[in-house]
Amino acid sequence: MSKLIITAALVGAEVTREQTPYIPLTPAEIADAAFDCYQAGASIVHIHVRDKDGKATQDKAVFAETIRLIKEKCDIIVQISTGGAVTARIEERIAPIGLKPEMATLSTGTVNFGADIFLNTQEYMEKIARAIQENGVKAEVEVFEVGMIQNALNLVKKGLLSEPVHFDFVMGVPGALPGTPKNLMHLIESIPQNATWTVAGIGRAELPLAVMSIVLGGHVRVGFEDNIFYSRGVLAKSNAELVARIVRIAKECGREVATPNETRRMLGIKQ
Repeated sequence: MSKLIITAALVGAEVTREQTPYIPLTPAEIADAAFDCYQAGASIVHIHVRDKDGKATQDKAVFAETIRLIKEKCDIIVQISTGGAVTARIEERIAPIGLKPEMATLSTGTVNFGADIFLNTQEYMEKIARAIQENGVKAEVEVFEVGMIQNALNLVKKGLLSEPVHFDFVMGVPGALPGTPKNLMHLIESIPQNATWTVAGIGRAELPLAVMSIVLGGHVRVGFEDNIFYSRGVLAKSNAELVARIVRIAKECGREVATPNETRRMLGIKQ
């Protein structure tokens, strides 16, 4: 098996301080959380950013400041979200790609997202894919439903997405694909053999799907964007606490954890 890539999704667009006092919101807090996750064993941080009121924003300047502070602390791979909040306009979602981060997400389909709709039309997908390609960024394809895999492969055929594709299976979002072992196996069997994949289980699905991914040769995403609890009713005190648990489980299973530079080589990311 290849070494395990661990991604820490630090903040997301929806989690509030009322839900957990441990959520990092400012650029400095996000950078500190990224460094802690790096020390715990993560090689990628997936970041959203917040404005001064703690609300989700796609402000390019806030992304730039956050990335600068992270890079001052460590060499972890920064992966920006092009999803933002579900209300973000397509121009806002694309703007931070111009900062040329090492990675950026590409959601390849529209999906119910709780009480909202996360809109990704064909036009939106192509615009984001083109911006990612033009800026030399490695795409991580976010899959919330199995049909989104085919949408991604269609982008490959159009020359807007490079192979091998790296997928992130986001499972357990209310209104989307449930986070079950059977559904994970179906997703794995539906992607090209040369593709790589990671799994992000939402809420209670985070830990069991992470364990499955470790033993099946996939990769793992954890963090407050996906789950704020360490165990039932017990809040995790940091993103790094969730990362450290995955590192322990991986070691028990005999699987080594990848460093940022090893992850770059595995995913074909230009340094």
